[in-house]
Amino acid sequence: MSNSMASQLGFGFDDPIEGAPAAAPKRRKTKSTLPPAPLATPMLDLGVFAPASPVPAGVASQDAEGMARQLEQHPDYRVLRRLVPVQAFAHQALGPVARLLILDTETTGLDHGRDKIIELALLRVDVDTATGLPTGAVTVYDGLQDPGLSIPKEAREITGITDEMVKGQQLDEARIAAMLEGIDLVVAHNAGFDRPFVEARLPQFANVNWACSFADIDWKSEGRGSAKLSYLANELGWFYDAHRAEVDCHALLTVLMAELPGLGQSGLARLLASTQTPSYRLQATGAPFDAKDLLKTRGYRWDATGKFWHTRLGSDEALQAECAWLKEAVYAGRAVRLQWERHDAKSRYSSRAGTIGWAQL
Repeated sequence: MSNSMASQLGFGFDDPIEGAPAAAPKRRKTKSTLPPAPLATPMLDLGVFAPASPVPAGVASQDAEGMARQLEQHPDYRVLRRLVPVQAFAHQALGPVARLLILDTETTGLDHGRDKIIELALLRVDVDTATGLPTGAVTVYDGLQDPGLSIPKEAREITGITDEMVKGQQLDEARIAAMLEGIDLVVAHNAGFDRPFVEARLPQFANVNWACSFADIDWKSEGRGSAKLSYLANELGWFYDAHRAEVDCHALLTVLMAELPGLGQSGLARLLASTQTPSYRLQATGAPFDAKDLLKTRGYRWDATGKFWHTRLGSDEALQAECAWLKEAVYAGRAVRLQWERHDAKSRYSSRAGTIGWAQL
């Protein structure tokens, strides 16, 4: 996905980190001179291991890790370690498991009606519903797709995927169908972008539950200055080479394994719970022009086609609370009738319409 593509959506994977202290770049520059830690050095008790990458001549890997640990004790430094994919998790399930599919795409552009997938990656993992932690082996699929057109320059520069790489390539539909068997939930970090693309190419994805790790978790209330994936990984002490689908999936899984301090559960557990409640797309139709900044700050987006502001809400209670806020803060108490669109986990983030209803303020 290109920089301009990412900036339009606000879902960039390696954009400059928002909300970071001014001194942060200097810290990372200091840290980046350190070689990565050796294999099998557990971090955060999440089952993620530092890589066995080559280290500079004359520097033993154990010395590098010792240097990193020393820096971690100093208040002026933070250490980032390269994230390495986990192939199997040692955690033993304490109860029933839910089967998740972590998904990411790379595409030729933003418009799912015109642009095409050039890469699709899937991670299938079981999650212990009692703890919200992954358990057992991780099954991986990563495939390239010839879009039938030249890949735009911006997409080539960001992903590194060239016309030569995708020439004649087709997604393995039989393998993907096998990955989908028994799936309880598909998770993408920008499901509103990925789902229409995937369903256009593989219609069977329309018949499963979806969740969005960007929108279905309130990262701001969890103390995060940004919901961008690279930022969330950095906050946990990891960096990775973004904008290839498989590594983005591994990064997302690592982020979602961590506990959300405000909720006291992992991101995986939060997303599983989200499938049990409806979500709403509420339209702030006819909102006064001078309320645009207030709505934008609140998280509303402008629909240029329908000429209205809209937002997504995760429950009946959130819908009622938002209507009350709109009446007081935006419409100044006057009576208005607003449209909402109700979705369940099988339809949310798709391009299909949900159940339409009205709120009388």
